[in-house]
Amino acid sequence: METDDRHSTLHKVKSWPHLFEATLSGAKTHDMRRSTDRDYRVGDVLCLQEFEPSTDSYTGRELNVRITYITSSEFPCALSGDGLSDGYCILSIKPVASEN
Repeated sequence: METDDRHSTLHKVKSWPHLFEATLSGAKTHDMRRSTDRDYRVGDVLCLQEFEPSTDSYTGRELNVRITYITSSEFPCALSGDGLSDGYCILSIKPVASEN
């Protein structure tokens, strides 16, 4: 997947607590999202906003991660053309703070 000439975009997205914690700890380095909701591109930043579904509210914790690669049925690798439904993508991510 290639980057383009547009500036990177900041996408504010919900992240459930167990997923937020796994990303924060470094154990989770990907995020599966609907690709039809937003125009995700390599280089964009996700602002993961921890969201507690049981209380239907945000906790106030946020984590910025950069998209480093996108796998989708449109841009498959290995079996993703068959394994990912149209309209979904897997975003490879890394914390913005670790880019230095």
